[in-house]
Amino acid sequence: MALELRPNCECCDKDLPPDSLAMICSFECTYCADCADKTLAGICPNCGGELVRRPIRPAAKLANNPASIKRIFKAEGCQPSRAA
Repeated sequence: MALELRPNCECCDKDLPPDSLAMICSFECTYCADCADKTLAGICPNCGGELVRRPIRPAAKLANNPASIKRIFKAEGCQPSRAA
């Protein structure tokens, strides 16, 4: 099963094309680099897991394995996780 490659940041709703720098946790919660670093300090607010760089899927593979179009956005914004 391939990564979803979600299309936006869950915190600020910034578009994150498949070839952009994005950060994910092991549950594929997805954030832009600014939110991941400045707001969340590298910790997923949903699960408390580490945020790491999302891999970039080669353009030739996107035709048969497209990125997700389902947007996940927290209108209330994101707060840093207190979970360890």
